[in-house]
Amino acid sequence: MASSSSSFAIDSQYRLRWKYDVFLSFRGVDTRRTFTSHLYEGLKNRGIFTFQDDKRLENGDSIPEELLKAIEESQVALIIFSKNYATSRWCLNELVKIMECKEEKGQIVIPIFYDVDPSEVRKQTKSFAEAFTEHESKYANDIEGMQKVKGWRTALSDAADLKGYDISNRIESDYIQHIVDHISVLCKGSLSYIKNLVGIDTHFKNIRSLLAELQMSGVLIVGIWGMPGVGKTTIARAIFDRLSYQFEAVCFLADIKENKCGMHSLQNILLSELLKEKDNCVNNKEDGRSLLAHRLRFKKVLVVLDDIDHIDQLDYLAGNLDWFGNGSRIIATTRDKHLIGKNVVYELPTLHDHDAIKLFERYAFKEQVSDKCFKELTLEVVSHAKGLPLALKVFGCFFHERDITEWRSAIKQIKNNPNSEIVEKLKISYDGLETIQQSIFLDIACFLRGRRKDYVMQILESCDFGADIGLSVLIDKSLVSISGNNTIEMHDLIQDMGKYVVKKQKDPGERSRLWLTKDFEEVMINNTGTKAVEAIWVPNFNRPRFSKEAMTIMQRLRILCIHDSNCLDGSIEYLPNSLRWFVWNNYPCESLPENFEPQKLVHLDLSLSSLHHLWTGKKHLPFLQKLDLRDSRSLMQTPDFTWMPNLKYLDLSYCRNLSEVHHSLGYSRELIELNLYNCGRLKRFPCVNVESLDYMDLEFCSSLEKFPIIFGTMKPELKIKMGLSGIKELPSSVTYQTHIINKFGFRRYKDEPELESLLQMRENNDEPIEHCIGIKRSRYDNSEHRDEASCSSSKKQRSLSDIRRGVASFFRNIADIRYFA
Repeated sequence: MASSSSSFAIDSQYRLRWKYDVFLSFRGVDTRRTFTSHLYEGLKNRGIFTFQDDKRLENGDSIPEELLKAIEESQVALIIFSKNYATSRWCLNELVKIMECKEEKGQIVIPIFYDVDPSEVRKQTKSFAEAFTEHESKYANDIEGMQKVKGWRTALSDAADLKGYDISNRIESDYIQHIVDHISVLCKGSLSYIKNLVGIDTHFKNIRSLLAELQMSGVLIVGIWGMPGVGKTTIARAIFDRLSYQFEAVCFLADIKENKCGMHSLQNILLSELLKEKDNCVNNKEDGRSLLAHRLRFKKVLVVLDDIDHIDQLDYLAGNLDWFGNGSRIIATTRDKHLIGKNVVYELPTLHDHDAIKLFERYAFKEQVSDKCFKELTLEVVSHAKGLPLALKVFGCFFHERDITEWRSAIKQIKNNPNSEIVEKLKISYDGLETIQQSIFLDIACFLRGRRKDYVMQILESCDFGADIGLSVLIDKSLVSISGNNTIEMHDLIQDMGKYVVKKQKDPGERSRLWLTKDFEEVMINNTGTKAVEAIWVPNFNRPRFSKEAMTIMQRLRILCIHDSNCLDGSIEYLPNSLRWFVWNNYPCESLPENFEPQKLVHLDLSLSSLHHLWTGKKHLPFLQKLDLRDSRSLMQTPDFTWMPNLKYLDLSYCRNLSEVHHSLGYSRELIELNLYNCGRLKRFPCVNVESLDYMDLEFCSSLEKFPIIFGTMKPELKIKMGLSGIKELPSSVTYQTHIINKFGFRRYKDEPELESLLQMRENNDEPIEHCIGIKRSRYDNSEHRDEASCSSSKKQRSLSDIRRGVASFFRNIADIRYFA
């Protein structure tokens, strides 16, 4: 069993009571080459662990110590009584020992009468009488010897009275099959170690259900999948031990990923175990594949492929269902769900709290009852392990026989410093990842865990990481998961392992990722950054001073996220041009460095900044998709958007000193969202391209009197919010796009009775009208699509009926794009 997954393993006092399933007692000269050898093979083929002393000489009275121990460690003793059994003092002493174990250890004893009548054994007649005449003659003058003979007689009589098998003059093969079936059932219920595995019952039941009725025809492959250390191997071993008796041949291939001898060596083991042939010689995996497909197709087998980590392992060891006979079952344990393909998968979860406490206490306190003073500390340790059996076992062993003071100290230690034994076992999964997958994993472990999936995907995609396939691989390998509310999650100890990988470089400036404020401050103040730094993600940065060139050497920095800062020295002379994702809330400077040309930048968020302007002139940012400058209250002008062809999201809300938006925004054909909420001094907003626009917010732009000129065709789902703005007139490009407006609000003016009348008509039709500062139709007409019923813009005097017809047509053609106040 692989140690890496033996997390349900039990302590020494809970280990399997019996080392052997069966001990065979027989007279070699009578049955070694016939009945006994056939019975032994039958038992072995069923996976029944049988002790047979093939080298026994059966000379003299003395039995070797290892033989006596083997008898004591066997659950079942099969005694094969044959004509010459009683002639061997060796066999008779074995029998006495067996009967003692029956009384003292509860050993099951089953007599088999081979070519002798049970009464001959019970009453010691015929050949048995002759044998005892000889024994009594030998010990005639030896009181101790005669006592031994008496014991032999008693043992024979008692054994012969037990329920057994009389196969005299019967077909041996039929009875061997019957005996093997019987022993299989006995051994099935004897696996006492399974009963002591914590939390196994539910999993055992569920997996057996997946395996379905083993009597049904067909072949089934079931994968047991779960994170490292969750107990996959132990569950598979328990299933194997419990179900082996139902198959013609069985094989448990342990820890396959550690095999260093090639695939053909595993194929050789599989063939040898299932066919019971020692002369299989597979020299290459293709030959082995052909042999497996040909030799096993009529054999009902149970095979466990433990800890597979490559698709070839399943392909070359169980590549097709038709390789095996009807009723065969293949169980594969793996950390990578993808390897199981379309076969049935059982996900093995971590332990519930009750079972977790039970497992931890089994190792921490052994057979002792835990003191009440340890109860709270126990809960603290179990909470840290988060139900991972491997961790519970390791922690339990570590805390065993330590006093309460040591417990408290140790708990602090495991919280601050991951246990190396646990980390190294968990790290196996990380080591098996491709380089980009490792980068994704470390980003999540260090700073993206717990964030929404769509947000994480945007960040990873900005780094050209192939986020979809990368995240899928991590999920398949049980390293991350997606929660019910669509956030990226991982087990605490898996996260600790990821951070451990990064922290192996003791100097923070030489680490690939910085997420602790103290480490970031050390690097920024002492200017110790290196090319190794790829990502910085810190919650805050409040040092009054730092080295202005601190990031000069960080030429591979792709992510910089500072979510709060209070830097009194507001000057930064260099930012890496390698940045893809740049967030600095409360950015302290009046502008970005002039030499900052991040041509692969995708996301720029400098909200709550001290910016007066972003930069001077044009910047070539072909990949920039989001620019967020919200609440930058000193910002007076926007940048030139000419060389931002992929800009999709622009947020300038609460920029209360912003007076104009650069006219180049009109060339942004990809713009989806535009937010100018509460830009109270904004006066000029010359134009906007609405071909891709879904949302525009002009609310509280109290100084903005003209609605921007519209380029392109508005989408039906466009939402425009402009409540409490200063807009008093709309360009005809908006007014006559009647298919895009379904809510319209006007402030009513006393000097416009005709408009008042029209609005009253509108209200009589029960359509919602929301409040907006006074709006009139613009005299400037830029629309190529006018409603035929609308009046010409050149006419300054219109009849009330004409206006009514125009407005009625306007509202009749309303679609889904909403114009909100």
